[in-house]
Amino acid sequence: MSKEPKPSPTYAMRKRLPGNKLGNALFSLGMVARVPYFGTVLPLVEEMKPGYCKVTSPNWFGVHNHIGTFHAIAACNLAEAAMGMLMEATTPTSHRWIPKGMTVQYLAKATTRLTAIAELPGPVDFDAITEGTDVVVPIKVLDTDGNEVVHCEITTWVTPA
Repeated sequence: MSKEPKPSPTYAMRKRLPGNKLGNALFSLGMVARVPYFGTVLPLVEEMKPGYCKVTSPNWFGVHNHIGTFHAIAACNLAEAAMGMLMEATTPTSHRWIPKGMTVQYLAKATTRLTAIAELPGPVDFDAITEGTDVVVPIKVLDTDGNEVVHCEITTWVTPA
């Protein structure tokens, strides 16, 4: 019988906070304090668990481009926040990860609040990762009507710690 892997300090903190709007807001503020650049999109981590993360961002003037829509790179920042929190929830302390690359498709103008959903297609076998391995995280960025306006795939490099 194998013991449960130890979660990252980030995910352990999220699990200690209430699983409600207040807990989400407190965790999101802590995330921005730790990774200040994410603050440019005012992210709210709404759901975070191994293999899945959902982060929203309001449509405010700070993320607008010259035509008044959600800036493409701001949407990428939101996608990276979702990927990062997914990887923090998924990766045990026996391993570490770092972003390695991102492919992006800009599918439509975004005129509303956005939601980034990062979801792994299946579980990661960390016991089998004994050398560096790519783990690709797909992220859908949706508008309030559920239309995918940006699609990202972020490749992370995972190694034993």
